[in-house]
Amino acid sequence: MSIRVLVVDDSGFFRRRIRAMVEQDPRLEVCGEAGDGRQAVSLAQRLCPDVITMDIEMPELDGISAVREIMQRRPTPVLMFSSLTHEGARATIEALEAGAADFIPKRFADLSGDMEAVQRQLCERLVELGGGRRGGGARGGQAAASQARSSAPAPATDGEASQARRTPAPPSPRTRRGGEPPTEPSAPAAESASAPKAEPRRSTRGGPRLADLQAVVIGCSTGGPVALQRVLTRLPADFPVPVLVIQHMPASFTPAFAERLNELCQVRVSEADDDDLLRPGEVLLAPGGRHLGVRGRSGALSVYTYEGPSDHHYKPSVDIAFSELARLAPGGVLGIVLTGMGSDGAKGAQRLKDNGCWVWSQDEASSVIYGMPAAVARAGLSDQVLPLDRIGDELARLR
Repeated sequence: MSIRVLVVDDSGFFRRRIRAMVEQDPRLEVCGEAGDGRQAVSLAQRLCPDVITMDIEMPELDGISAVREIMQRRPTPVLMFSSLTHEGARATIEALEAGAADFIPKRFADLSGDMEAVQRQLCERLVELGGGRRGGGARGGQAAASQARSSAPAPATDGEASQARRTPAPPSPRTRRGGEPPTEPSAPAAESASAPKAEPRRSTRGGPRLADLQAVVIGCSTGGPVALQRVLTRLPADFPVPVLVIQHMPASFTPAFAERLNELCQVRVSEADDDDLLRPGEVLLAPGGRHLGVRGRSGALSVYTYEGPSDHHYKPSVDIAFSELARLAPGGVLGIVLTGMGSDGAKGAQRLKDNGCWVWSQDEASSVIYGMPAAVARAGLSDQVLPLDRIGDELARLR
């Protein structure tokens, strides 16, 4: 049975373009179209689609408000179309907080280049998100809606105290770029979404102590922005370990996402720039479209960004960041793999384990897409498999 898609956009031209691409894939069918958010809410209840494509700026009811209503009435995976401006990025982040499962740049459908690749990218996203209702691995609607309902920051008193301790500052503009590639080959980013069939195996090894850790590194993709909020907002302002975040996201989105996290979190969050030091109580978000490298010695580590070889599917790559830290801080890293499509992070997690480090992964029930954490857990690399709501608390409780 085909995955049923509801297409929502106020542009008739764009709706026709999306329909034409979707209907080229035998796994998908367009079950309806809506020209505004109000109509989308109505059709979502009447047609019961498996997945919805949604524009943000529409008459009657905008896309963000429509997502909120859909998630309240009938949670359904929603793929947002977003502009690549700073304002568009902030609006997309708000849509994800409202319950949307993923996003894709809207300009991709206006390209005159490789339309076959464009069509394939769109359809693969829709199949992954809508497949959960056909018994696949996506949990798009329910998991994203649950994330959105619980994505508020720490209690107001904690947040107010945090704001009193520091004034949130947006990430500083990057004036330096083009750090050199790693001196040693890093693990390539994994491109396959398949995972071994074995059941997850939990390690009986004891957990890390704060005194052991030089860095916490978190990797995620689809569903990651809201998942990261729920993890990072649990950390106190004086969290004594540096945190690196590798989120699959376009370059134009990471500055706005870092700003948003910095507004919500007690720890300071900024987009990583060349030569930034890993400091306790600070979170560095890898910039989109570039790999994040690490250099230095124990206790004095810094980051740099670089293009890397063209055959890497994900930029930034979780595999590369995990592998770099495993090499530079053996026995001193906790890697965490959250919700996401594919298996990026599995090879890097193996490097971490080989070098005496720890790995946690998000469980299936709380993941929007159980691809990346499944690849790690089913390979027996997870010291703990945790529901999303426990991950931040477990980090904050480390002693």
